[in-house]
Amino acid sequence: MAANRGQGGIQQLLAAEQEAQHIVNAAKSAKMARLKQAKEEAEKEIAEYRAQMEREFQRKLAESSGDSGANVKRLEQETEVKICKLKEDAARISQDVVAMVLKHVTTVKN
Repeated sequence: MAANRGQGGIQQLLAAEQEAQHIVNAAKSAKMARLKQAKEEAEKEIAEYRAQMEREFQRKLAESSGDSGANVKRLEQETEVKICKLKEDAARISQDVVAMVLKHVTTVKN
């Protein structure tokens, strides 16, 4: 009888060990499933954030490029005005410059 009881105790211990192993395996599976779910949620949040940042970037790019066209036009007009002024100034003083250069070239110093 004692051997039977000892055998029964071992069987109970083996059954308890198997049950514990099943519980541990279930917990590991649940943990892995939760980690996978958390990873998928994080990836989704990252994708949403990236899309939001891209939209914001494209909006700012569109705003600045619109201003850029106006700035280019304004700079072209300012440049044209400055070029015209320089041409007028050069035409106005060119005779004086030529006379001054000729005077210095033709004057002989001792």
